[in-house]
Amino acid sequence: MPYKEREIEKKYHSIGEVAEMFKVAPSLIRYWEGEFDIIRPKKDKKGNRRYTKEDIQKIKYVYHLVKEKGYTLQGAQEVISSGKNHGFDKVAAVQKLQEIKDFLINLKNELKARNGS
Repeated sequence: MPYKEREIEKKYHSIGEVAEMFKVAPSLIRYWEGEFDIIRPKKDKKGNRRYTKEDIQKIKYVYHLVKEKGYTLQGAQEVISSGKNHGFDKVAAVQKLQEIKDFLINLKNELKARNGS
């Protein structure tokens, strides 16, 4: 059986990579950065944005409020500024649970393949 390396986790992601994660245009990510104080990626010497895992979680929260829950930008800003970040915690928890589920499904499939079932 071939050796499977664990995927190396990147410390920083470009705006293009982040946009691809959410299937949106990079311009939308830049726009949200101007509209939401919680989105503040670091910039390198050339001015390129470098998004951390935490930055991506914050974008995921904004995405959840605006694209999935249907909030207006102002409504999403109010939810965020009111300190009701329970949704942020829920989004992160759901993502982690999905990752665990995917891992377990892959493990189950590998075990089935090994046992010839």
